[in-house]
This record gives sequence, structure tokens and C-alpha cells, in this order.
Amino acid sequence: MPVLAAIAVAVGALYLYLRKVLGATVPEGLTIVRDADDSTEIDVDSGAVRSVQSAEVALPADTIDELWTPMSLERLARTYWRFLQRATLGLVRVYYTESERYVCLLVPQLKLLTFRAPEYEMDDRRGVVRWRIEKGLLVARPGREGDGYLEIDVVRKSSADDGAVNVAVEVEVANFYPAIASRLGRWLYAQTQSRIHVVVTQGFLRSLARLDLEPSVVGRYVGVDEVPDPTTRSPSDRQSASEVPAK
Repeated sequence: MPVLAAIAVAVGALYLYLRKVLGATVPEGLTIVRDADDSTEIDVDSGAVRSVQSAEVALPADTIDELWTPMSLERLARTYWRFLQRATLGLVRVYYTESERYVCLLVPQLKLLTFRAPEYEMDDRRGVVRWRIEKGLLVARPGREGDGYLEIDVVRKSSADDGAVNVAVEVEVANFYPAIASRLGRWLYAQTQSRIHVVVTQGFLRSLARLDLEPSVVGRYVGVDEVPDPTTRSPSDRQSASEVPAK
């Protein structure tokens, strides 16, 4: 309990900082079709959280054609973790193993979130990277090694501009059971950890317009045919997180 209380205070202060720094971040030189938005809900019975942030930009078609590979999808995943670390001034760090990803507070011993290795899906229109939630200080007991996940979903669409393609990106957290909500109250979770997630994710979505993708740590895939096609609908089109099969 003392550890969670200290984390709650820290994330509250961090939220105020991030709101000031990231809230005004707007990419230059590109068309924002739809700015980053948010849909977050907590199941009143189970306490499970589902949160979806999305944005859409118009980019040159030849640029998207060049980037539309599983390797770029891996780089997109790596960019998300890099942005998280930079946005939190290095307080939150990500460590890699072959089978897991650890989101830690400063040192590997303080594991806030532990994810399984990412799953990739891609075809000529849509790309998906998904991490299954395993455990961590921020995960309540019902959510440990369950069916919770973090997902980045990218869809290319036709654009009203000649020579351009619209790219819609959604970041979804689903079936997540926050420890802060279960032990210190859902209101406190909504005012702290949940808001930090939303602010950081919206900043990440805006930053993608610059196409500054981090090199992949693993470099596992090259061609689209090396990964399976997406098997579920996009987060915004799903009725619930249960449409994503558990593994």
C-alpha cells in the first residue's frame, strides 16, 4: 500500500507536467485530418478499464508505400516505448527480453507493467502490434496473466488530397485492472494514472506525423507476407475488448 500511494502522488505530479509540455505539441508541415481524441471507460462491475486514443493525418502516398512493411511496424512499436521514456523524463524505462517487455520506474526491479513479447498482424491496408499484459505494480490481481492487452492499430485510407493517403492510428488498452483503482479508489485512478496514459498517448499520436521512427531492437520481419493478416476489427469498430481472442 505505501508503494502504491507513493506512485499515485508521483503520477499526479507527472500528469500536471505532461499536460503543460505535451498538450501544445502540434506537428508542422503535415495535414491533421483528425486531432488526437480519447474514449476511456471503467466497467462498474469488474473494474476493468478500456481506453482508446486515436488520430488521423494525411501523408504523401509514396512515403506510406515505402514505410508499409512489418519492419516499420516494429519500429512504430519501439517508437511508442521511446516516447513514453522521453515524455516521463526517463523516470519510466522499458527493458527488453526475448519473451517480455518490462515498463519500470527507474530500475528493473520496480516493474510497473510486464508485457509478453509483441504480436504482429499486417496486410496491405492495416497493421497491428499487440502486447499482452502479464503483471506489475500497476496491475491488480484480477488482471494478472489475464486477457488484458495494449494495442497499436494503423489503417491506411483514401484521402481527399491528390498524392496523399490518410493514416489513422489508434492506441487501445483493454481488460486492464489498475491496482490504484482497486486499492485507492477509481476516482483517484481516473484523475492520475488514467490521465497520464491519455496525455502521453495523445502526444505520441501527434509525434507520429513527423515519421521519426526508432530503429527496431529485434528486427524480426521484412515482408508483409511474413506476418499473419489482422483477424479482428479496429478498436473503434469493436463492440468490446472480448473480440480479441485470449492467448
